Amino acid sequence: MSSEFPSELRNTLDAGLTALDLDAPTLAPPLLAYLALLIRWNNTYNLTAIRDPREMVGKHLLDSLAMHSHATSGALADLGTGPGLPGIPLALANPALQVTLVESNGKKARFLREAVRVLGLQNARVAESRAEALDEPGAYDWITARALATLRGIIDVGGHLLKPGGSLLAMKGARPDAEIAELPAGWHVEAIHPLNVPGLNAERHLVVVARDQSLS
Repeated sequence: MSSEFPSELRNTLDAGLTALDLDAPTLAPPLLAYLALLIRWNNTYNLTAIRDPREMVGKHLLDSLAMHSHATSGALADLGTGPGLPGIPLALANPALQVTLVESNGKKARFLREAVRVLGLQNARVAESRAEALDEPGAYDWITARALATLRGIIDVGGHLLKPGGSLLAMKGARPDAEIAELPAGWHVEAIHPLNVPGLNAERHLVVVARDQSLS
């Protein structure tokens, strides 16, 4: 699959994975296979507005993987995952992490099932459902959602999925102090981690939000 891409793109991905303390020789081939599949399907199904493969490496693959060390095992639900971001890169990077790709759009869910099949992802499954309708209460150690706008919005639709002691992992740009101030009662910020996404000249933060122990 890597032969489908110019050496410059492959070198950019390898360098980015190395900067994120990931094993580039092991991880780059399945990531490129995923990227090739995404590009082919995107021509028909419009899965992502980003169409330049080089831009996809930074804004999709490496951006998703910048949080890889914060959820290495357990069960994670990726809400409104779209074409599988960040869930598929995280599942590839962390085989001990069980990832549920939650997506209500039928075309995107079909792509996700094909990606899971083609990549041989034993630690990923597709739930074709809206997050709020997913009837798996307390099943997950982690939830995440790139596509949903606010911390409160993610909690409103997916908070029920978390186990006692589970956490929301929210990728944000600048530190979202206004969103933090709007968290619903019974939820608090556990940590805010500045992230460095290789090749992305923009602020990125991982906000970890948990339910108060008294409500768990």
